[in-house]
Amino acid sequence: MVFVTGATGILGRVIVLELLKKGKNVRAAKRAASNLDDVKRSYSFYTENPDGFFNKIEWVNVDFDDIQSIQNALHGVEEVYHCAAKVGFNPKDDKEMYHTNVKGTQNLLYACEGSEVKKFLFVSSIAVLDLYNENGELDEDSDFNPKEDHSAYAISKHLAEMEAWRASAEGMNIVIVNPGMIVGSGNWGNSSGDIFPTMEKNSFTFSGGTSYADVRDVAEISIELMERNIFGERFIIISENKKYADLAKQIRKELGLKEAKILSEFQLNIGIVANTLFGWLIPQLKMVTKSNVEAISRMNIISNSKIKERLNYTFIPLEETIDFHLKNYINDKKAKQ
Repeated sequence: MVFVTGATGILGRVIVLELLKKGKNVRAAKRAASNLDDVKRSYSFYTENPDGFFNKIEWVNVDFDDIQSIQNALHGVEEVYHCAAKVGFNPKDDKEMYHTNVKGTQNLLYACEGSEVKKFLFVSSIAVLDLYNENGELDEDSDFNPKEDHSAYAISKHLAEMEAWRASAEGMNIVIVNPGMIVGSGNWGNSSGDIFPTMEKNSFTFSGGTSYADVRDVAEISIELMERNIFGERFIIISENKKYADLAKQIRKELGLKEAKILSEFQLNIGIVANTLFGWLIPQLKMVTKSNVEAISRMNIISNSKIKERLNYTFIPLEETIDFHLKNYINDKKAKQ
């Protein structure tokens, strides 16, 4: 039995599906209020038999604050894919983010001790990478630098990673993956599923950029690492580094919208001042923090050479990724009208 947390999220749902395709028995964690209809509908984008695979999933409600609840969910489980996380860049989400990402991971790893779990994959993020290599790139050895200004999300993922490394040092078979921004279908408007709605409604973009990965690549690589019993290491999973403006151009052109204007760092810094003065009055300004402005104004080059060499892996080109998932977004919108 395989246990997947965050199974209704953009990545977790695809890992569940790919495991089912391999004939695995999958137990999937969800919240009581989770939207399973969205998961089921999104499976139609990835398989010709969405209902058949969806009906094979053993769904369980899990309270990650309750060790007994987690232990019950782990009964008979030998492999765990820990995808559950809270993603956010609004200060109001900070407390929940720390609790979900750090305490939830800590409790899950604690519940695994003394259980039948033999393998554990933890989904981290490129947000924890700081120190550049000799080529000016971020790679698997780019350790988190606590002296730098980080978002609460980055800090929470770093602390969660520390829990995973601790369990690894104590003998648990753990592998960590650090995906870039995951592009997938479904879960529109939530977490990384917000990329298309955001670029559709906003006529502006930013000067920086980030690294992207197709959800199908992240799921396939994660499963292959577990199948090959590769543990005690981390692997960056990104297909390409791309500027926000270039990606927005492709997406908005396909949506029939005019090209987005780039907000300068000067304009964004004015936003920081406005946040200081009026953030208490205008909630949207709370998002304009120093760490957020720095993140969207810079372009880190991140290396994916380790995973390509280790697995001899070929990534889906980002342009194909956007075409595939954007068509699904457009078709989903039409179906709901």
